[in-house]
Amino acid sequence: MRLRNLMEGAALPSHTPAKDYVHYQHNDAFSLCRWTAKESYQFMYSRPWQRVNCFYLELVNGRRTLSELFPKEKHAIHDTDRTLDVYNYPSASLPNEQRTGRWARLTFKIILSYHGYSFDGWQKQPGLNTVQGLIENSLGVFIDEKKALQLKEKNLPRDGCAVVAGRTDKGVSALGQVCSFYTWRKEVEAEDIMEAINDSAPGKLRVTSVSQVSREFHPNFSAKWRRYLYIFPLNHEYRDREAFKSEKNDFCGDNCLDDQSGMQTGCKPLNFEVSRVSQLLLHLEGKLLSFRMFARDTKASRSIGPPTECFIFHARAAEAYLPCSEEETKSKIMCVELVADRFLRKMVRVLVATAIREAAAGADEDMLLQLMGATCRRATAPPAPPDGLCLVDVGYTEFDRKVCLI
Repeated sequence: MRLRNLMEGAALPSHTPAKDYVHYQHNDAFSLCRWTAKESYQFMYSRPWQRVNCFYLELVNGRRTLSELFPKEKHAIHDTDRTLDVYNYPSASLPNEQRTGRWARLTFKIILSYHGYSFDGWQKQPGLNTVQGLIENSLGVFIDEKKALQLKEKNLPRDGCAVVAGRTDKGVSALGQVCSFYTWRKEVEAEDIMEAINDSAPGKLRVTSVSQVSREFHPNFSAKWRRYLYIFPLNHEYRDREAFKSEKNDFCGDNCLDDQSGMQTGCKPLNFEVSRVSQLLLHLEGKLLSFRMFARDTKASRSIGPPTECFIFHARAAEAYLPCSEEETKSKIMCVELVADRFLRKMVRVLVATAIREAAAGADEDMLLQLMGATCRRATAPPAPPDGLCLVDVGYTEFDRKVCLI
């Protein structure tokens, strides 16, 4: 027994130092003014997001357009539906009644908009109210009898199969989400599909276009670019630092620079310049970069699986005001517009949060590029709230900067 106790005591270390998982330890000149992960999270989520959610709901229902954010911009889009009118892949040359074999099936391209706050994301999950679940349930009446019999034998619900251009997280809205559906029933019309989906969740989900395309069309693999818009409220309900102190969010402390550094004394900065955010993002344009440090829920090292390189076509930020009625006060916002050939999981939200954090700290303009070489994802900020994110559209032709809002 004594020998056993000695062996167990030798196996256990005398002192195991506790690991610090609070935030990444930056070593640049701005590390003392940079928010920690907790501070960044609190700064983002303390914003009045309800107005943004209401604006997205009005966009989904067609009562507002994105052009109202920048009505005087030269290249501002004029109508949401016009932007969504992207290239349709041509149907097969043979008429429907002459097609045989694998060419006999009909493929439909569906463009839809939905309010992210009203759903639990796109991905179909048991017991959750998801966009894919509602759409596939609506498409179940259009599947052929052979497919219906197979589902019945497996005790599965009679649902259609919808392939999407990109899955959105819970709380993320969309104005131009693209999905496809195919069936061997020749009598199915595009108008019938539109009516069935629109009846599934009125006011929260709306189909803007349904068209028949070639069977080679794939919403994800055929896409050449995707455009996201993030709306960040600038009217803060906690305007002074005393309010932050009362909330005990530790924004103020002794670990800040002095007056000689040009920063605020005794406190970390609580404000940022929108132009600074735009300058940080501008350094990403026209480059093929690995965004593994800005991704979440994916492996940081991609030795196995798809790569993490993304090509950014457009990355800008600008101030604007949310459209409001005469009774409401204007809400000042920052709009971040990102266009790329592909996006990783939560990449847009991490980019926005990190750019805001670096702008507030007064970091160098190429700081986002410097963070690409980090070895720990805690070097970037936690993802910004999903309430502000919206998938504007998906493009199947070469990118044209004239479609951009900013």
